[in-house]
Amino acid sequence: MQISVTCRHMEVTPSLRDHAITKAEHDLIEFPRIENVHIILDVQKYLHKAEVVVQASNHIRVEGHEESDDMYFSIDKAVEKASKQLRKLRDKVQDHKRTERLADVESLTISKQD
Repeated sequence: MQISVTCRHMEVTPSLRDHAITKAEHDLIEFPRIENVHIILDVQKYLHKAEVVVQASNHIRVEGHEESDDMYFSIDKAVEKASKQLRKLRDKVQDHKRTERLADVESLTISKQD
């Protein structure tokens, strides 16, 4: 998984870059098909924006955005949003169907009661 950090209208500090990379690695480790993560940080007056773009195999692209007055908080929330979207996509793909049909189960319980 490649992680890149880009900043707009500011210079990225090493501590900010390390925080963004470690947060992305920690929260997105459970998704093995991620190819790259691009974290975009932006400052406009007092508004700190963080955008996380995750690209995975099978043409999966997920984005998480957050705005606040603290850049560290914005990074944390944006990564959590992207992680939540990936989890939702993964759960949607998994098969949640039962092996037995409900009608078969009801007919078995009715016949056992007789």
